[in-house]
Amino acid sequence: MYMISIVPMKLQDAYKIRDIDRSETIELIYHCIDDELHERKILNECPNWDEEHYKEIISRYEYELRNGGTAYGAYDREKLVGFGVLAHKFRGKDNNQLQLDLMYVTREYRRQGVGSRIFEALSREATKRGAKQLYISATETESAVNFYSSRGSAITPDVDEELFQKEPKDIHMIKNLLD
Repeated sequence: MYMISIVPMKLQDAYKIRDIDRSETIELIYHCIDDELHERKILNECPNWDEEHYKEIISRYEYELRNGGTAYGAYDREKLVGFGVLAHKFRGKDNNQLQLDLMYVTREYRRQGVGSRIFEALSREATKRGAKQLYISATETESAVNFYSSRGSAITPDVDEELFQKEPKDIHMIKNLLD
């Protein structure tokens, strides 16, 4: 049993992202067509990030924190085993959404509540900042879509065009936040 603590992360914690093992066996992916999910069975071993991807993720993390975003990390003692980033920019037609920009849990710590605790911390922070909804651009994998769906997120009919252009294969979802 792990003793996991969920704490706010700082800009200087960016290097710890290299502790995350994002690898995963993918057996099912989703495509969204006319606001409906369609599944496709595949078998793909998604590897851990290479150096270029680490740099990209760290750069996104640093950009958000420098501009007023927030990050929460899940730590097993000193080791970062999961993290999530709440973007700084309000979105949506009512300008009342904050984006869950990044969220990862290292492979050996998945399905133990770590992601749920990070998601809850980010949701509380978004509510504190005045957001009514979280905007989630989830990877099309079964694990990601089911994770967000099981926490009350649903496919959004109002896709954010900027985020869609960045991640057209992602499943774009909304999570209503309670006041």
